[in-house]
Amino acid sequence: MSKKNIRVLLKISWEALAWDSGNTYDPKILEYVKDIIRDLQKENIEIGIVIWWGNIFRWVFWENLWFDEHTSHYMWMTATYINGLALVNYFNNNKVKAKLMTAVNYDSIWERFDKTKAIKYLEDGKVMVFAWWTGNPYFTTDSGWVLRALEIEADMIIKATKVDWVYDKDPKKFEDAKIYDKITYDEVLEKNLKVMDLTAIALARDEKMPLKIVNLFKKNALKKAILGDKEGTVVMN
Repeated sequence: MSKKNIRVLLKISWEALAWDSGNTYDPKILEYVKDIIRDLQKENIEIGIVIWWGNIFRWVFWENLWFDEHTSHYMWMTATYINGLALVNYFNNNKVKAKLMTAVNYDSIWERFDKTKAIKYLEDGKVMVFAWWTGNPYFTTDSGWVLRALEIEADMIIKATKVDWVYDKDPKKFEDAKIYDKITYDEVLEKNLKVMDLTAIALARDEKMPLKIVNLFKKNALKKAILGDKEGTVVMN
């Protein structure tokens, strides 16, 4: 009997594209992410990705100058298109088959999100990149991330970041910061931990969607977390 595939939806921060290079994209980091994806696929792991926008557009800065919040939200959503196109193009040019889907249609460049097609692409071994999350302002990438994970029937969501764990406070500022290797969604809300926004937390909790926070840049950490080894922080009911 063949091993059942594991389906995950990763949320990758803009640091995963730009890191500290000062450029919009860092080719070394793109190659690093691509190699991780190829390694995960060898373990029968189906991969979707939700990507951020901050390497292109830092809305908080511009909003403070003159943009109204509604406009700045649409601008950051547009930036996710650009990152999605860049990531999918890089993957396809480097022997990792990938597809881009968004909340709105643009037939000649990407496909509008379709649950049945997205799942079929995943089952066929393609990496699915999702941009413009819900298609609405005032909803964050967190909300779109959980929504897409539920729609593609993911087994878990993973926040691939620069830290190894969830802490009770900033470990860079406080030496006594406490590590959580496992925590419930209710505790995240109660302690006001900055894991993801409140709307996304409530949705993930209500739908019993497990979340793991993992250091993307720690060797084999992502694979270990997905395959059930003790790695990073687990958030669940």
